[in-house]
Amino acid sequence: MLQRRSFLLASVALLSLQGVGCARPILKKSRTIRLTGLRAPIEILEEERGIPHIRAKSKHDAFFGQGYVVARDRLYQIDSSYRREAGRMAEVFGPRFVAADRAARLFLYHGDIEAELKALPPEVLECAKGYVAGVNARIAELEADPSLLPPEYGILGIKPLRWDIRDLVRIRSAAMGDVDDEVRRAQLQARGLLDFDLLLDPLRPAWNFKVPDGLDCGAVTEADLGTLLDAAKPLPFGVKEVAFYDRELDRVDLAGQGSNAWTVAGSRTATGRPILANDPHLGIGGTSPRHIAHLTAPGLDVIGGGQPGLPGIMQGHTDRFAFGRTNFHIDQTDLFILRTREDDPEQYWHNGQWKRFETVEEEILVQGAPSERVTLRYSQGRPIVSQDPSRHRAVAFASVELLPGANMRFAIIAINLAHDWASLREALKLHVSPTNHHYADVQGNTGWQASGYTPKRPKHDGLFPAPGDGSFDWAGILTVEEMPSIYNPKQGWFASANQMNLPPDYPYKERIISFSWSDPYRHDRIDEVLGAQPKHRIEDSVALQHDVQSLPARALIKLLPTAPSPEAAPAVALLRGWDCEIGADSAAALLYEIVMPELSARFRDLVIPPAAQDLIKSVNLSEMLQLLANPDPRMGKDPAAARDTLIDKALVAGWKKAVRLRGADPAQWRWGDLHAVVLAHPLAASIPAIAAAFPKIEGGRSGGDGTTVMARGVSPARSYNVMHGASYLMVADVGAWDNTRYLLLPGQSTDPRSAHYRDFYADWLAGAEQPLWFSKAAVEAHATDRTVLTPG
Repeated sequence: MLQRRSFLLASVALLSLQGVGCARPILKKSRTIRLTGLRAPIEILEEERGIPHIRAKSKHDAFFGQGYVVARDRLYQIDSSYRREAGRMAEVFGPRFVAADRAARLFLYHGDIEAELKALPPEVLECAKGYVAGVNARIAELEADPSLLPPEYGILGIKPLRWDIRDLVRIRSAAMGDVDDEVRRAQLQARGLLDFDLLLDPLRPAWNFKVPDGLDCGAVTEADLGTLLDAAKPLPFGVKEVAFYDRELDRVDLAGQGSNAWTVAGSRTATGRPILANDPHLGIGGTSPRHIAHLTAPGLDVIGGGQPGLPGIMQGHTDRFAFGRTNFHIDQTDLFILRTREDDPEQYWHNGQWKRFETVEEEILVQGAPSERVTLRYSQGRPIVSQDPSRHRAVAFASVELLPGANMRFAIIAINLAHDWASLREALKLHVSPTNHHYADVQGNTGWQASGYTPKRPKHDGLFPAPGDGSFDWAGILTVEEMPSIYNPKQGWFASANQMNLPPDYPYKERIISFSWSDPYRHDRIDEVLGAQPKHRIEDSVALQHDVQSLPARALIKLLPTAPSPEAAPAVALLRGWDCEIGADSAAALLYEIVMPELSARFRDLVIPPAAQDLIKSVNLSEMLQLLANPDPRMGKDPAAARDTLIDKALVAGWKKAVRLRGADPAQWRWGDLHAVVLAHPLAASIPAIAAAFPKIEGGRSGGDGTTVMARGVSPARSYNVMHGASYLMVADVGAWDNTRYLLLPGQSTDPRSAHYRDFYADWLAGAEQPLWFSKAAVEAHATDRTVLTPG
């Protein structure tokens, strides 16, 4: 059963009546604005929800329009990311941010910027220049009239940065990747406990560990991560630090986090047209990670959700094809352990000779203090993240993000300029980030292409740090053609939900991509539903995006003890009568969500030796449920009895906690009363003036969890509030584009003075997806505001 199925079907049916033939709304506003950087006038028509339809005479100007409206709606969001990633926080916030700036600058690209720009397809570069010019045009407006600045600037006493096209090359967003996993495995290997790592991070496909020759696992410590740890630290804003990345939360959520996408061929739809659905799962609780726009120019017609600050549309459709994306898994990082020279720690051994570190000198401006000069070191272009001269040791961080040509910030433009499957695959040569790309065109073709820079490792598998003497260096990257793909599959549909989806005949032993993937629960539920729908409809996809059936809950129900203790009996009775729907109004769902962390913690304590528990702080959900279903000696001398006792105790503890949180009467328990949707400014908890200026968006309740198709992830150790999920959802009716549906949480603008600050919140909670108008007639029929931008 799909949650709120009847309501959702009725909603979509009602929306379908609100078509182009309706009377056109009266334009509430019409204005003309002169801006520098524009080549010809452009028209922007906006709907009641603030969706801009940008009509330009050139692609450059269409992207100018996108940059302008994103900066208008999300300036502080894109400006703060730009400043943080460029390593320019200390110049406005003072000395406490110098360490963060140094870390950020270490991971910038320091190669030949002009050569990188020249290597880009000229049309892509032109569009990117247009986007940057649009952002800067909005900033120029605000410089002329500071009263229009978003409230953050007055509170913090700062000004927005002007953008530079070269920074789209320099800023590479080189994240830690999985190198902390490499360190953990080396430490477990040194303790003789490596096999227990499989209960935390199972290898998929099946694989045998092999330590690289010459690696001293006993010498590997977390200190080897060095600057990577500094880059992940919370920033010291106000009275409370602000974390933009959380390692432990990222690790715990790997099993459930990600995105959903499915593509259904016309042979399996009611209309004979393909349907492509996509809902990216990103952070929920702060600003929205998507902004919607429609860009039109000769040779360009694309609409959908984009990442604020990144030119182009990430998930949406052109006039020829729909496109979606989910996270694919690629191991794109490595640690290389270097041996430095005893009498000169600035030299390291590589390919049979001593080489001197490459160095870059940077000056960090500091508000209220003298500027600081820092020296950044590199080995073969790889940042040196830690040095220990006393041990003649240094550690280099290898990331595909820092390779020449790894210009991800231009890749989405290339996708938007594609016109068919072949040109899309050509565009993906620019695409660095690991991604499942979904495709469906107006000719009825469907396809899936995995892309992302994948290192070729001739002598190791990426599961451990490797000696940095040159013998384990990468040997290039896999081409798009070498990555897995399918085109017009016989099954008539395919789905990706971050599961291990390498085709059975893919030569993964020769082309190592990854061994770490999300648990398959969301994919398997999608597979179950689509397999039972030979005539799939738009409303079926909308309902599936809000499906809360839990496959892990089904597994737990099968494991409930047949002879529970008296204390566990009420929990067993409540769960046995449950339909395994993680509904907002379900008492059993609340109990289940409280029991599962108790079960996981007890399972870890039982099967992970004390000597490994400082490294293995959680266990993989799928591995736990499989071992509980098939207990073995890892659980003790009598595995089945140990399993039953373990589950019984977790049920008792969960019941007691539910009583403590929601009262003694289970008839009053509701999962949604704990699982709230609360959105707050990222700085609200640390700066009272921000909290006062930006009211929380709250009051909503939610079903689902991190393993349901309607992903509403939670971290019980911190809060039961929704922490990640799909703030943007889309279901595309390929070729009948005005039937496409979408949602956005909470609205287009992050400015509380805007009417679009939270105007999607109620619809998002209800799952009431809205029409994404595309045709000229439909756009004009629903436009409420008109803005003409002219060259100034």
